[in-house]
Amino acid sequence: MIKGTQLRDAFISGANSISNCRQQVDALNVFPVPDGDTGTNMSMTINAAKRELETLRDDPTVEQVAKKAASALLRGARGNSGVILSLLFRGFSKGLEGKEEADAKDIANALSMGVTAAYKAVMKPKEGTILTVAKGMAVRAVELSEEETTDLLAFCEEVIKEGDHVLSMTPDMLPVLKQAGVVDSGGQGLMQVCLLYTSP
Repeated sequence: MIKGTQLRDAFISGANSISNCRQQVDALNVFPVPDGDTGTNMSMTINAAKRELETLRDDPTVEQVAKKAASALLRGARGNSGVILSLLFRGFSKGLEGKEEADAKDIANALSMGVTAAYKAVMKPKEGTILTVAKGMAVRAVELSEEETTDLLAFCEEVIKEGDHVLSMTPDMLPVLKQAGVVDSGGQGLMQVCLLYTSP
């Protein structure tokens, strides 16, 4: 089971990760507009949540952590990538409503709800983007959660491995990425943020 304090620390770890890699993610930014700010926008967005999570008491529930993070992400969202990130977490938060702690099934359900929320909010969802990477991870999480696993670290590692695999396929889905020789910047940013799921 993942406790609220672990989820809080994991969010903070994910925020630190994207902050440290934001320039590398910016450099990948060729879609939908080559404006080189995806990593910066995602970093600014999740750091809004980091600042609020650092003020949480020492024994929050996973519901409280996810709700506070989602609210701060929504208010602090910057750019398309930041907005999508905030939508993913808003759905994720809804999936953890009423939960003190979370198991693999809870995390899988929350990821799925995050993907659904993000796809619904984007007028013309495009495959080969952050949405595709998030969807691949959610689908894999559901598959794994049905195996009655209790090893959450192994579960998270497998979900992230699937995200990396889907990310590597994004140039085959979007010609502009293949032409530039890069993977999707939003998807790469999401993978940096998702280091939060491997927090012990």
